[in-house]
Amino acid sequence: MNLAYTKDSDELTLFFTGHIDATHAADVEEAARDIVEREGCTALVIDCADLTFLSSAGIRIVLRLAKQNPNFKMVNVPTDVYEVLDMTGLTEMIEVSKAYRTISVEGCPVIGYGANGIVYRIDPETICKVPRTNASLPDIDRERKLSRAAFVAGLPTAIPYDVVRVGDGYGTVFELLNAMSMADLFLKGEYSLEDVARESVEILKQMAEASLDPAVIPSAKEDALTWIDDIQDDLDSTTVKRLRELFEAVPESDHMVHGDFHIKNVMVQNGEPLLIDLDTLTRGNPVFDLATTYSAYVGYGIVSPKKIDTFLGISHVETAKLWDLILRGYLSDRSDAEIAAAEQGIRLVSAVRLMGQPKRHGRRGTPEGEEVVQTYRRVIEETLPQVDHIAL
Repeated sequence: MNLAYTKDSDELTLFFTGHIDATHAADVEEAARDIVEREGCTALVIDCADLTFLSSAGIRIVLRLAKQNPNFKMVNVPTDVYEVLDMTGLTEMIEVSKAYRTISVEGCPVIGYGANGIVYRIDPETICKVPRTNASLPDIDRERKLSRAAFVAGLPTAIPYDVVRVGDGYGTVFELLNAMSMADLFLKGEYSLEDVARESVEILKQMAEASLDPAVIPSAKEDALTWIDDIQDDLDSTTVKRLRELFEAVPESDHMVHGDFHIKNVMVQNGEPLLIDLDTLTRGNPVFDLATTYSAYVGYGIVSPKKIDTFLGISHVETAKLWDLILRGYLSDRSDAEIAAAEQGIRLVSAVRLMGQPKRHGRRGTPEGEEVVQTYRRVIEETLPQVDHIAL
């Protein structure tokens, strides 16, 4: 018999094992029904960790059990079986969770470093992005969908092909043969600051021209308005009102906003730049991307320049030069006065975002968190009177 079971409270788990095909599917179904009727349950789980094959007859067993038990799911489904279930459309009808292989990142070199995740080189051919917190499978799946959307839009993105267990959480695996981050290429002397700036401008402009599906990709402006919510209690009402007016005046757009664009989130493979760390992907005006880039190269260092040195592994003096090259390259058709005005708007957006980070990351009340809040409040108060619009 290809069936065993356990019961925990009102949840009954049936373990499908081995090879289930038409020859003995009827016996498996009869045994499953007997167990369900005898034990009773409010939730029925099919555990497929030891299942090697499930025929169409076996799939019909699953369908009938699911119809008779509304609180139903399949877990630990092997990849081969999952692909069959997905092809038949069963994964759209019931909850099905794949079995995930486990890997360790201990001792693996860090090649990418973003606000929400760390990227490890697993072997010469693959890398793994691991969220800083133990992200749930829906979080991982969301980033994979965002990555696919960017790829379909023609953006140079690394494509995830597998989800793995890493410690108590999950990670996303990408195939990037011998790829290196732009930060590492600069440190090795293979890229100059001018090279990095030129490629960064090309990617930023490409993102600003690509159209993303608004049904899939969230709005950068709506996201940015929540940054004001995070800091409104630490600012006077007049400042908060003016910030909202500036942010709300930014026109909506379907163009790509990476949300954490810097040299550790751009991998280079065979001379081709590829974006990683797309869990912050939104759509909107490029000011939101340039603001996060400014944050990485200049903004974080307003509290302490060492933050940038540690974060990017590159001197804050070099990153300040890099920021200036990127800004002037991106706005090459504008006058010096227009570029200076645009930078003030970018600086303001960056400060609003950075001021709210202690609250979002649970660091309010700590000495470090309070220093961050007070520092960027001063930046906002100094910059706001000089800004009449922030959209680029």
